[in-house]
Amino acid sequence: MLFEKINITDENFELKTDMYVRVESGKISSITEQRPEDYEGECYNGEGKLLMPGLVNSHSHLPMTLTRGYGDGLTLQSWLFDKIFPFEDQMTDEDAYIGTMLGIAEMLASGTTSVSDMYMFGESVCRAALESGIKCNFSRCISSGSETPLEELKGFKEAMAVKEKYDGANNGRIRVDYSIHAEYTSSEYTIGKFADYVNAHDARVSTHISETKTEHEECKARHNGLTPVQYFEKMGIFGTGKAFGAHCVWIEPEDREIMAKNGVMIAHCPSSNMKLGSGLADVKAMLDAGITVGIGTDGAGSNNNLDMFEEMHLAALTASVKNYDAAAFSAKDVLKMATVNGALMQGRTDCGLIKEGYCADLVVVDLEKPHLTPKNDIVSSLVYSAGGQDVVLTMVDGEVLYRDGKFTTIDIDEIMKLADKAVCKIKSRL
Repeated sequence: MLFEKINITDENFELKTDMYVRVESGKISSITEQRPEDYEGECYNGEGKLLMPGLVNSHSHLPMTLTRGYGDGLTLQSWLFDKIFPFEDQMTDEDAYIGTMLGIAEMLASGTTSVSDMYMFGESVCRAALESGIKCNFSRCISSGSETPLEELKGFKEAMAVKEKYDGANNGRIRVDYSIHAEYTSSEYTIGKFADYVNAHDARVSTHISETKTEHEECKARHNGLTPVQYFEKMGIFGTGKAFGAHCVWIEPEDREIMAKNGVMIAHCPSSNMKLGSGLADVKAMLDAGITVGIGTDGAGSNNNLDMFEEMHLAALTASVKNYDAAAFSAKDVLKMATVNGALMQGRTDCGLIKEGYCADLVVVDLEKPHLTPKNDIVSSLVYSAGGQDVVLTMVDGEVLYRDGKFTTIDIDEIMKLADKAVCKIKSRL
């Protein structure tokens, strides 16, 4: 495909107008000011449009679309233990597949081309990712409060099976990583054995870190004053240099130094943190410390949508509030977090930018909208004015998965019907 005379955000997130972007064999093969003379394939009229890198959702729990609007208005601990965990106990593999497919459709329609997902039901999540065509780094989260050997844990067995079947599937669109759920959901024995395993296999690791003040302070009480970050460092979780923590709302200055030293990255989830009353993460301090920060939606049960444009908007606003500074960071900083930083967190070093040789994970935004007019600063408008509803095309590795309200790989009407039925069935068993 050739995108003709289209506005783009270049590799430095600067605006360039009336450009020609050529996509071949899943890659961006050329970016020019003149139309390639030898091109004879499909052309896309870019008039009134903007081409940007696909958004990368750095932290999500896709099957939790089925919990959207369920248990609202509760603290994290009450929400999890009183509502979500009982609901999840009633979910089947097929329920998880339906919820995942629903979440992927929502993301594709709003410009997300890749997602880092942490959950159970790995077969269901990876099957949906494979069928839909989205990029996905999946990790089956492990938790155990006992001293059961790691290889005997249900979660670990499932993680191994999913790794064997899906890692590298669809020409690398699917990658399977590892996850320990959090400090407070596993014993020291389990965390230590998990750390030994991932370090021996040089694996990518995700976990929840200091999401709430309660979590943070109770960890310190349990472990002689060690914060979750300090405890995980002691236990070896950060040993591969390929770890990232979700949320990190309550991390301390020393924690940021530890994370920067160990190459630990952070998934910032502003909507979820505000909805659950967890607090506002100090993202500027993270960036100033040299930490790579991406942006995530978290699950739809605590958001309640998967619109990364909304997350960018809130990330920018909350940074200003947290620092009492409207210039805490720029729209370009936010776009970088939501695209190339998220890709780096996934280990995808050729994604997240409109740059020759990079994967053609691309999104077209319709600029001819009242809320995007006038066009004083289009890059700023992407963060402060645009929404997922402005996306008119989503492409992954050069394959169009969503265009003008229609999906090429998902029967969305059927999926929505099945999602409603699944929720009714689950609730009837609670």
